[in-house]
Amino acid sequence: MVSRLRRALLAALVTASVVAPLVGAAGPTEVPAPAPVALGPVSVAGLEHRYSANREGIRAAETMAARHGDRTRARALRKMRRPSRHFLSFDGRNGGRAVEVYGDLGRATRIAVLVPGSDTNLETYDRFRDGALALSRRLGGAAVIGWLGYKTPGTVAPEVLTTGRAAGAAPRLAALVRELGAAKPRARISLLCHSYGTVVCARAARGLNASDIVLYGSPGTGFDDARQLRTRATVWAGRGGNDWIGGVPHVRIPLLGTTIGFGTDPVSRKFGARIFDAGEVGHSDYLSPGSTALASLGRIVEGRHA
Repeated sequence: MVSRLRRALLAALVTASVVAPLVGAAGPTEVPAPAPVALGPVSVAGLEHRYSANREGIRAAETMAARHGDRTRARALRKMRRPSRHFLSFDGRNGGRAVEVYGDLGRATRIAVLVPGSDTNLETYDRFRDGALALSRRLGGAAVIGWLGYKTPGTVAPEVLTTGRAAGAAPRLAALVRELGAAKPRARISLLCHSYGTVVCARAARGLNASDIVLYGSPGTGFDDARQLRTRATVWAGRGGNDWIGGVPHVRIPLLGTTIGFGTDPVSRKFGARIFDAGEVGHSDYLSPGSTALASLGRIVEGRHA
C-alpha cells in the first residue's frame, strides 16, 4: 500500500512539474493534407530536385488547408514554400512533419541537426525556425537541419511523460543521420536535442555516426547514464539557470503498464555527460541570439571545446 501511494505521489509530482509551467498550451488541430512526395535517400546531387519536389508538396498542402477553411495553416504553408526555403522532406498530415535545411548542405563540412521537444508543429513552426536561423547565423558556413520529423507530444498530454513518442521517432532520426553520413562522409554531424527531443536522441544514439549528441533543457533521457546510449559520439548536457525543467523530479515510475518520467538528470555527475555552459537562459531560450547557450552550442558544432 505504501509503495502504491509513493508511486502515485511521484507520478503526480512529475506531472505537475512538467505541465504546470505551460498549462493552457493548445495542441494542433487536424487539417487535411496530401500524402508526402515519394523521394529516395538524401544525396548531394539530388538536393535541388528534392527541394523543388517538397516545395510542390507544400503548395498542395496549402491548397487543401485553404479549402478546409484553415487560413492560419494555409498562411504558414505559403511562407514555407518560398523559393528561399529548402526542405529535405515534408508531410502535412497528422500535425505535420518538416525537415528544413539552413545553409548550403552540399558544401557544408559541419552539420547540426536540431531535434525539438513538445508542442512543436506546423502551427508553432516559426518559433522552431527562429532558433535554427540563429544557430545558422552563428555558425557561418555550417549547415543546420531543423528536424521536425515526428509528432511531438503536447506539453499537457500524458505522452510527454513517457518514451512512447520517442520510440517511434528515433528510427526516423537515425535514418536521416545515416543518409547524411552516406551523402557527406567527411562532414562532422552533431545532434542538438532540446527538451523531449533529448529523449528522442537518446533512443536514436546507439551506433549513430555522429560526433556529438547535445542534450539541453532535458527532463531526462530514459537512461541511467551516458554509457547506456552506446554511442561513440561525445555526449554533452547543459541547462540554463532559469529553465523551469530543472525542477522536474528525475524518477522513473512503473504505472498502468507504462513508465512515467525519464530518470537521471543529464547534467548530474551520475549521468556522466560532458557539461557545457548554458548561462541563465529559460527553457525556450537556448538558441536566442547573443546567449551564452547559443555560443556554447556553436562551439560544439564547430568541434571546439564548449
